[in-house]
Amino acid sequence: MNRLQYLIRRLMLLVPTFFGITVVCFLLTRLLPGGPVDLMLAQMQGASGGGGEAGGGANAALVSEEMRAELNKQFGFDQPIWKQYYNWAVKEHLGMSMHSYMYRDSTAWERIRERLPVSVWFGVVAFLLSYLVCIPLGIAKALRHGAPFDFATSALVFTAYSIPAFAVGMILKMCLSGTVDGLWDIFPIGGFESDAAVAAGGWTLFWDRAYHMVLPVASYVMTSFALLTIMMKNSLMEQMSAEYVRTVLAKGATRRRAIWCHALRNALIPIATGFGSILGALFAGSMIIETLFEIPGMGQLSLEALIQHDYAVFMAMLVMTASIQLLGNLLSDFCYMLIDPRIHFD
Repeated sequence: MNRLQYLIRRLMLLVPTFFGITVVCFLLTRLLPGGPVDLMLAQMQGASGGGGEAGGGANAALVSEEMRAELNKQFGFDQPIWKQYYNWAVKEHLGMSMHSYMYRDSTAWERIRERLPVSVWFGVVAFLLSYLVCIPLGIAKALRHGAPFDFATSALVFTAYSIPAFAVGMILKMCLSGTVDGLWDIFPIGGFESDAAVAAGGWTLFWDRAYHMVLPVASYVMTSFALLTIMMKNSLMEQMSAEYVRTVLAKGATRRRAIWCHALRNALIPIATGFGSILGALFAGSMIIETLFEIPGMGQLSLEALIQHDYAVFMAMLVMTASIQLLGNLLSDFCYMLIDPRIHFD
């Protein structure tokens, strides 16, 4: 089997995998208790409960009996599950054109489209910083293994890794956003952009967003430094001790050439296999960080959809993130093939 046949087979496997993901999650949203109908009934009962104990009980019973059937019919929950899934997948274009359960004036895609640029901006910056810092740092640690630089950087990255992202965010927010008297007030306390920058547009808006993203991106990236850095270091050290590197050195090549032209390429293979999960995080956002810094991104939208039982928005987000995750895994395999030409697919 050549590489093209392997990629075609992987593309064909994406279809049943995606189908299985959506079927399982769709069934869970329909079978688990506490859906949007129950939430709306609870809100109606709370609103109608102020007319006395007897009147409140009668109103609650009336709401429960008469409105449940109407809400189930409005949301399409009175139909068989297989027909609900067919309508969702075909008529509603995988839920993208389905109206939000809580915001009937907008579709799921319209709500996602409002938040997607924020998470993309946030994710791309975090991705670039992670790889642009961790790969060179891991290489430097491998070349200086056992030196004071290696011990000092290991202490820093493992200390950062041991602290949860939300704790790092809270510490940075308290120390650098002026939330505690006597500390620095350098960065905004939250948000994605300021109104004045939006009105100005252009580079003013760009730098304003970058200014707002300093603390959230630092909180998000700091916990991933250790994993990528140590993975890069260990992978390069393993390749530097391999037989083929010693063969290159025996043939008269310099140590620099043996490392940078031979060992480094193979050392990047474990790093390339993580592209799939990274791409999923780019578009899905970070629920904790976005909530902490009040960033209106995909992570905060997913939290709102779960709290409000807005499964229309949740399933649309699942479709998008699952598709990106599957394509990201395929991209990881493609990068793996480019980096290591020795791979055979027989």
